[in-house]
Order: sequence, then C-alpha cells, then structure tokens
Amino acid sequence: MRNDNKRISGGKFSSRVAAGLTIAGALARLIPHPANFTPVGSTSLFAGARLRGWRGYLVPLVLMAVTDPILAALYGYPLFGPVTPVIYGSFVINVWIGKRLLRTTTARRIALASGLASSQFFLLTNAGVWMWGGLYPHSLAGLATCFAAALPFFGRTLAGDLAYAGLLFGLDAWLRRLSPASSRALAESTGTIAA
Repeated sequence: MRNDNKRISGGKFSSRVAAGLTIAGALARLIPHPANFTPVGSTSLFAGARLRGWRGYLVPLVLMAVTDPILAALYGYPLFGPVTPVIYGSFVINVWIGKRLLRTTTARRIALASGLASSQFFLLTNAGVWMWGGLYPHSLAGLATCFAAALPFFGRTLAGDLAYAGLLFGLDAWLRRLSPASSRALAESTGTIAA
C-alpha cells in the first residue's frame, strides 16, 4: 500500500476524500465497541497525514467535543473530567505524528505510526489518571499499579489504531486510484471509452 503522493497532491478530489474519510472515522466512534477500540487515534493520524496545515489539528478536538456529549448522554459517562485535557492533547500529538511519519505512506510506516500513537496515548493518559484521577496513591507504587491496571486497554487501543488506520489509509489509496482522472485513464487503457 504505497502512496508516494504528498498530502498536497491530488487537488480537490483528494481533499474531499480525506475530509470524507475523516468524518467517517469520527462517526465510527459512536458505534458500540470494546473499551478503547476506537477510531479516534487513527483518525487523528489520518488527519495529520492528509489534511493541510492547522485543519488536521482541529479534527480530534472537534471529534471529541461533538461525540463526548453524545456518549455521555447515552451511557452516563462524565462529560469532562480532570484527565480530559490530557486525552484531547494526546490525540493532537497523533496529528503531529501523522504529519511527520506519514508524508509517504507504506504499510510499515502506518504500523509504526499507529504503534507510536497508541504508546504515547497509553503513557500520557495513564500518567494523567495517576496524577489527577484520585484512584491511585501518588507514589511510584501507585504509578506502577495504574499502568499495570491499564495494560489490557493498551492492547485494545493498539488493535483499534492498527485496524482503523489500515482501513482509513487503505480506503484512501483505493479511492485515489478511482479518482476521475485515473478512472478515465483506466477506461481508455481498457478500450471502454474512446481516447
């Protein structure tokens, strides 16, 4: 799955594909799923890789700000807590990772970026839970207990980031091949339409 096209190539069609896939990834957060198996991390990576400038950084912030109240109303989650800024910030870091690591996309680079994104999310959010969550004593033993309790969630975060990143980047590559110009070239090469 190699795509040597930079984020800026492809014109309006590529921009629309990227925006559409980003919105689809965001909406997938509302679908029932196992804890931490969500598209937010990979959608943030994708936004960083495919959206120009500051727009990529808005994606996780808007995504979370829109879906958090819906999920809070549906499931009775607290809307915002002391760790919420750390969670939002971690997804913004994913955008930065996407901008840096995924300028050229390959399956290996997507897997590397997903692993890095999942790892920093695990480290930052659980450090936030330890510091501000009130569940664990503020000691090294409390920090170790917090991270140990969160390990099952790390596996789901990593699996979700890998699965959704593969889906988003795979669909992006497929849809770019079906762009109007490439569809016409394919049709001409197969003799479907006159050159």
